[in-house]
Formats: sequence, C-alpha cells, structure tokens
Amino acid sequence: MAPAAAHATVVGGRLEFGVATPGGPLDTAGMDEVARVAGEAPGLVLVYKDFRQPAPLAEVQACLARSARPVITWEPWAWGGGLQQPEYSLARIAAGYFDGYLRSWATALAPYGSGVTIRFAHEMNGNWYPWCPGVNGTTAADYLAAWRRIHAIFAANGAHPLWMWAINDPYPGSVPLASVYPGNTVVDQLGLDSYNFGTSQSWSAWKSPSQVFAPGLSGLRGLGTGKRIIVSETASSELGGSKSGWIRDAIPYLDAQADVDAFIWFHFLKETDWRINSSRASNYAFRKALAVRALA
Repeated sequence: MAPAAAHATVVGGRLEFGVATPGGPLDTAGMDEVARVAGEAPGLVLVYKDFRQPAPLAEVQACLARSARPVITWEPWAWGGGLQQPEYSLARIAAGYFDGYLRSWATALAPYGSGVTIRFAHEMNGNWYPWCPGVNGTTAADYLAAWRRIHAIFAANGAHPLWMWAINDPYPGSVPLASVYPGNTVVDQLGLDSYNFGTSQSWSAWKSPSQVFAPGLSGLRGLGTGKRIIVSETASSELGGSKSGWIRDAIPYLDAQADVDAFIWFHFLKETDWRINSSRASNYAFRKALAVRALA
C-alpha cells in the first residue's frame, strides 16, 4: 500500500499531544477513546517493537490514516528474556550479525521517508535494559557503534526516518549522556522519558512538573546539540498528590519550553494508573489544559 501523507511534528509552534496505549494504533476503539477523553486526536502515536518483529507497516499505516506520526520504539532484545541476552547484544549488532534484519526494516520503511520516527534503544542511561552500558556486557562504545551501523544501513537502503535518541531522567550514578550520544549527523531529535511516580513505589515521592522535567531537559540541553526535544514518555500517578493539579501545571510548563515540540502520554494501567482518565478530575484537567494550549 502506498504511504499516506507524512505528518510532521510542529517545530517552534504549538506543543503537540501524543499517546502510547496498550493496544497501539491497530486498536481502533482504544485510539478513539483517547481522542474522546483528551478532547483531541493525538498527533503522535508511540509503538513498541522488539528485535524479533518485522517493521510495523500495519501500525504505520494506521497512524498515518489518523494523520498521526508513528514513533516506533525499537528495542534490541527479545521481550520477556530478561537483562542477560547476549544473542541481542549491541556488540553483535555493531559486528553485522543483524544486517539482514536491519535491511528488512530499512527497505520496508524507506517509502515513508521522514514521515516515521524511530526511537532506538531508549533510556540507555539507566540500568534496566540489556542495551544500557554496564548491563549484558554492553559498553558505551557498543551503543555508539550499533546506532551508527543501523543508521548507515538505513541510509544505504534509501530509508531516512527521523531518528530520536531518548534518555531517561538522569540520576546519581546514571550513564553520562555525552558518552552514549551517537552524534548530530545520526540523530534528528532528542527524547526524554520522565514520570511523576508520586508515592506509588517504595522509592518514589511526589514531584512537581518542574522537578520531573527540568533535570532531563537540562541534561539534554547540556549536550549542546541544538536539537529539538520530544517528551517521549510521561504521565503522573494519582498517589501522593493531586494528579489533576499536576496535569494542569505540566502541560503549560512543557508548552513554555521553547525547544520542546511535543509530549507523549503513557496511557497505561501499569506500575500505577497512568491513564488520562484515571479519575474524572484528571480527565477534566487534561482536556482543559489541551484546550487552553490550543488557544494560546
């Protein structure tokens, strides 16, 4: 099927709303529900794939049919396999063991050009994925080499998606960002995954939007890349404070950041109830904040 018209993220304009849902873009009812509860259709849709899956063409088409940008989180591991997965090590990717698989993705996605975003090996500055330096035998050099090889294979096969390099909130002892930044020539935009866990976890506490986002934004800006930023995953718990108040403050906070183009809400019931409509109050606050942002 021929690609639908590409949907481009607003640059330097209105903060764009995106979403990740359990069913993804093929779950028509779920996507319709998000548009209903948010009061507008998302302009970006986050999709998750591991290294055993083919390029998600059906999901790409479903996104583009809704005038939404597909943002593919591509994870170099096998889901459910744990942290020690030497078969999927970044060193093996860098050494060429997955070149055939990478070419299959490149040729499948080439017709879509920059209408698709790939978020490869996200949150690499943490320690909870096999591709994080210090886990599964991974080094920072492996991360850089794997990223650059994948980018080169895509380019050689005429595939030029937008490449998003997405970090988690920096924390004491996390991987230094500069050590795993692949370089401006192979990265198109920066991502930040940042959540308000509230008191939902034994280790967490309620944080304001500025406490949630400022450290990561500062870390990204400190790299001096000049790249635009997407908050590629975010949400708030209901536990430990007012989620409706947090939403009311968070969306304007992000909208006021001159280099932040969009945020993607993690609409899941997972570690806690992250959903937009986890309560009537949070749902109302979300709709109102988006409506006010749209009029600004």
